[in-house]
Amino acid sequence: MMSDRVALKGMRFRTRVGVLPHEAELPQPVEVDLAVTVEDTVRPPDVVDYVALYAAVAEVMATPHIAYLEDAAERVAAAALLVKGVRTATVSVRKPHVPLPGPVAFAEVSITRERDG
Repeated sequence: MMSDRVALKGMRFRTRVGVLPHEAELPQPVEVDLAVTVEDTVRPPDVVDYVALYAAVAEVMATPHIAYLEDAAERVAAAALLVKGVRTATVSVRKPHVPLPGPVAFAEVSITRERDG
């Protein structure tokens, strides 16, 4: 079986994400990558509405507060799977400002989800 992949990389948002009190109050930068595979039934093949994909991510990132990067990734994947023609969604969510005791470029969560049926 062949599959085609469409990706939006490095989408940047300012959102409230994290479990610390200040993270619930102050928006911070978050970067999202979304890659989807396209159903063979889409005509013409490998055509997916990029605007709809971006809008799905932006809507999730506009949520007033998300406690965990894992929650953000799950919500983005679920929204992407609702876009016509999308069979699977791979999402990476990165947060550069993480309160750790040493230097780190970012924290990242990556997941892959498949449409039921």
